[in-house]
Amino acid sequence: MIEYLRGPLAEITPAYAVIDCNGVGYMVNITLTTYTALQARTEARLLIHEAIREDAWVLFGFIDERERSLFRALIGVSGVGANTARMILSSLPAPELEGVIVTGDVRRLKSVKGIGAKTAERIIVDLRDKIKPSGDALITQPVAASEVFDEALAALVMLGFPKPQSQKVLTKIFDAEPAIKVEAAIKRALSMM
Repeated sequence: MIEYLRGPLAEITPAYAVIDCNGVGYMVNITLTTYTALQARTEARLLIHEAIREDAWVLFGFIDERERSLFRALIGVSGVGANTARMILSSLPAPELEGVIVTGDVRRLKSVKGIGAKTAERIIVDLRDKIKPSGDALITQPVAASEVFDEALAALVMLGFPKPQSQKVLTKIFDAEPAIKVEAAIKRALSMM
């Protein structure tokens, strides 16, 4: 297995980099985060994940271990392939993705191209206990707001409203006012249904 590649950057695009290792150019698929980190450089050291299939030998490169670990965790989820994982990490940098998974923010994960509700939920369920965000994790929705959202949703469902409709209405409310209290959110949701 290749652990990393180091050498001059022969070519770099938002989708891949070519690293010259002693006269051999390795094309390595990269995320936008890695691309941004490499743009000003003439040399690179990328941590590698190899995907060996019958028809291809594909390399994926990452600027740091955190990004590579998240990539490997994502491809371990049923229905998430290497290109989908790369798309997720290009849309949500590692600290932000950790925050999204830990808080269970399905909406934010669904905003990634090619990720539907079921896949987003599966990623969160499969990885929530495995992901331990470091201190610089960008939690996109505060834990308190997430708890308030869940409480308001549970109350609406208990009142007999369909869960999908309730989620949609509460999403609009919380997008407009993230710090809203449970009672106010329920009252506003009832007036919108």
